[in-house]
Parts: sequence; structure tokens; C-alpha cells
Amino acid sequence: MKTMTTTQIQLAQKRATLKALKVEIKNLVVTVKAEKADAKAAKVVARQVRVAARAEKKAAKIAKLEARLADLKNPVGIKALKANRKPSAVKIVKAA
Repeated sequence: MKTMTTTQIQLAQKRATLKALKVEIKNLVVTVKAEKADAKAAKVVARQVRVAARAEKKAAKIAKLEARLADLKNPVGIKALKANRKPSAVKIVKAA
């Protein structure tokens, strides 16, 4: 059996430390990539929510304007009474 000198032991320890650090770095890189992917997915979801909210607001505004237009086309109340009233007889007055 070979006996290792102190420099060989130190070198082996440093190599083992280096291997452990490389593994830790790989794990950190994977973790950072996963976090970035999660953040990107969250941004996409947030954007879709904003687009949906904008479309909902637009649809509500269009519905409100269409209701207003329908009210103008089909008057109710005093306007309906005035619109449905029969025209009065025309009186012809001779101008002198």
C-alpha cells in the first residue's frame, strides 16, 4: 500500500473541494434557470389577465353605448308619447 505525502493529501482535498463546488455551481445554475422560467410564465399569465380585463372593459363600454343608442331609437315616456302623437290638422291661413 502506498503512503500519501501531505502535499498529495492536500492536493486530493483540494480536488474534492473543487468537484463539490462544481456540483454546487451546476445546481445553482439549474435553480436560477427554473426561477427565470417561473418568472417568465408569471409575466405571460399577468399579460393575459390584463388583455382579458381590457377586452371585458371594452365589451362593457360597447354594451353601454349600444343600450344608449337603443334608448335613442326607441324613446320611452314623454318622448314616446310625443313621437306617437297623431299630427294635428293643418290649418291653412290666407296671407293678406
